[in-house]
Amino acid sequence: MIRPAGDIITTAEVGGAIADPRVDRMPGAATSGPPVIAVRGLTVSYGQKPVLRSVSFEVPAGRLVGVVGPNGAGKSTLLRALLGLIEPDSGSIRIAGLPIEQARNRLAYVPQTEAVDWDFPVTVFDVVLMGRYGRLGWFGRPGRSDRAAALNALELVSMSEFVDRHIRQLSGGQQQRVFIARALCQEADILLLDEPFAGVDAATEQAIFTLIGKLTAEGKTLIVVNHDLSVLDRFDLVMLLNQRVVAFGPTRDAVSDENLRRTYGGRLTLLERADTALQDKQVRP
Repeated sequence: MIRPAGDIITTAEVGGAIADPRVDRMPGAATSGPPVIAVRGLTVSYGQKPVLRSVSFEVPAGRLVGVVGPNGAGKSTLLRALLGLIEPDSGSIRIAGLPIEQARNRLAYVPQTEAVDWDFPVTVFDVVLMGRYGRLGWFGRPGRSDRAAALNALELVSMSEFVDRHIRQLSGGQQQRVFIARALCQEADILLLDEPFAGVDAATEQAIFTLIGKLTAEGKTLIVVNHDLSVLDRFDLVMLLNQRVVAFGPTRDAVSDENLRRTYGGRLTLLERADTALQDKQVRP
């Protein structure tokens, strides 16, 4: 079985706010300087319906963080809040010690493929070049360096040969690579990915994980919303989210049977499948 949670900060009992003196010593916490992402008491509602309740966590630079939870848990809402696209009811978000308004250029976003209008008449190159527009201002036009950055980003995700292809002509996995290239073209040091592995085959999933590994090795921080519990061992840190943060920390600590049940409400078939998958990976030579 997955071993029980160890030195892990759980927040469901304390209203989601970090209220444990071990918070500065929790596994994966930043040891010097401010964390690259610091969220305190974040509460977000849609109308009268709360979606996130008193969410608090910190992420040091250069880490790969997986965010998992059931449908309606607030995972995508959390990313939108980090991007400053949603006005929270309460709480604070700091990016490298700065409010979101002063740090937008440090974040890049890869949306779910189903949220994209694939009928919009643009090529692969056009989509990636859009990643430069935030640097150009309202009246700026892409120059030679911008085009070079777009081509370099496409090369990094192995999509150079599709540069003139219409975006809707690509497979789901290829579309994901193009949007990752757009994020890389922004030259942001924090990437937020919403379900990047949805609808992709095993080879594409591995290619994306390989790219993600290179990015974290370069010091970039990635927050990845993910639905596949069997790949959680690939993440440095895992957040179990169901409106509140149930647990957050290194995978072997956060992903315990008890924490999974508290997150998913005891859906045993799902949990047992995740348990078995993680066991298999941990015992491989």
